[in-house]
Amino acid sequence: MAEQVYLGVDLGAESGRVVAGLWDGRRIRLEELHRFPNGGVWVGESLRWDIVRLWSEVQNGLRAAAKRFGGAVWSVGVDTWGVDFALLSATDELVGLPFHYRDPRTRGVMARTLKTLPKAEVFAATGLQFMEINTLFQLIALREQHPESLAAARSFLMIPDFLNWCLSGVRSAEFTNATTTQFFNPVQRAWAVDLLRRAQLPTDILPAVANPGDTLGPLRASVASRAGLSPDVRLIAPATHDTGSAVAAVPTEATGSSRWAYISSGTWSLMGVEVKQAILTPRALELNMTNEGGIEGTYRLLKNIMGLWLAQQCKMSFERRGSRLGYDDLVRAAQEATPLRSIVDPDDPSFLSPEDMPEALRAWCRRAGQPVPQTEGELIRCALESLAIKYASTLSALEELTGASMEVVHVVGGGSQNELLNQFTADACGCPVLAGPVEATALGNVMVQARAAGEIGSLGDLRRIVRDSSSLRCFVPGRREPWLEAAGRLRRGEG
Repeated sequence: MAEQVYLGVDLGAESGRVVAGLWDGRRIRLEELHRFPNGGVWVGESLRWDIVRLWSEVQNGLRAAAKRFGGAVWSVGVDTWGVDFALLSATDELVGLPFHYRDPRTRGVMARTLKTLPKAEVFAATGLQFMEINTLFQLIALREQHPESLAAARSFLMIPDFLNWCLSGVRSAEFTNATTTQFFNPVQRAWAVDLLRRAQLPTDILPAVANPGDTLGPLRASVASRAGLSPDVRLIAPATHDTGSAVAAVPTEATGSSRWAYISSGTWSLMGVEVKQAILTPRALELNMTNEGGIEGTYRLLKNIMGLWLAQQCKMSFERRGSRLGYDDLVRAAQEATPLRSIVDPDDPSFLSPEDMPEALRAWCRRAGQPVPQTEGELIRCALESLAIKYASTLSALEELTGASMEVVHVVGGGSQNELLNQFTADACGCPVLAGPVEATALGNVMVQARAAGEIGSLGDLRRIVRDSSSLRCFVPGRREPWLEAAGRLRRGEG
């Protein structure tokens, strides 16, 4: 058959791109059409997303697609990070630039909120991990600090939902991203309106919820015309949360089983298992796990882990000091550093948005009485080994909650290219790591579009096609004992 083209708009915290998924009836391949930088922009004392520029770049990508593929383009789908949102007024004007989840305005909001909204009740109503960046606490901060903005809002749209409105004029909230807000009920599969009312937040601004694979409509005629695309091009909702799309493309042969775990590895590490229903037990709350929506009505029981942000920010700090070392150079330096010397908790709040990551790591080690990493190699090794130990403890928690023994950990996304971290993960977890595909998020996005077109049947079929279309690498675990000893030192607070 002639190749069908599905366009994936894939926005991450550091960059965005528009890719073409080329489907020949048996395999899918990706072609990048347009890439552009992303990141927070300081406006006064607040950190924002330049959403208007991002929308402009998306349109540039659509024009590139029209020029390259013309009438072969069947549909478009958008995925982005979670938790952040845009507000529209009654006349469809943006109510301010969307805040960045690392903006400092939410500091202390969660602690204050949980004095009046008991933690157990919030978890029972939402099933979500408690993090100050969650949309619930962002909206409460907006109510407290910018009440005029919230009063002017008539529509609440998560970032991919806002871009979908730009593309089609349709207001909807896609299921997988809605579940990142901490005000979506996983049992009722609807907005947790009672919780929002208790938090004194409006509920009439919330749109209807769409499922992954739903057709939201055709592109706006004006958008299609400016891009040079056919007016028949459809807008499909993939899993608009990038982790949801990435997990859809995990190349497991065991869909429906709980004996495999995944790590969607990038700036954040999202580690979890795929389950049929959200797990809302007191133990899940105690372990601070989260339940996010997935494909085919599944849930992703997972933990948000700080991820390669630690290493990325170290590299940026080194560059400010004149270093020209690339990631490969830094990984080689880390390999030569002393093993398991300095271990930190990657999820410590001090690492969320520090002015200088190397100093934040050193300060943590000083407080804990550990050897203080000094060189670039020692700092990067500290970050990677600490992540691997965090993965191991998270894997144990997932096994406890599901009652299943994990046979393999799939690492997908950009972090799957970090061979040193993959080997550390296999060693620390004591089970094989299967790395790849690197492009899991974009693959999941375009493959859900192909499924909406009737080209693919089940989620298992989708994953088989990803396996057949990708190159994977297996990392076999070595000695686990040194990792267990280091993890024990960290738990006991020993140097």
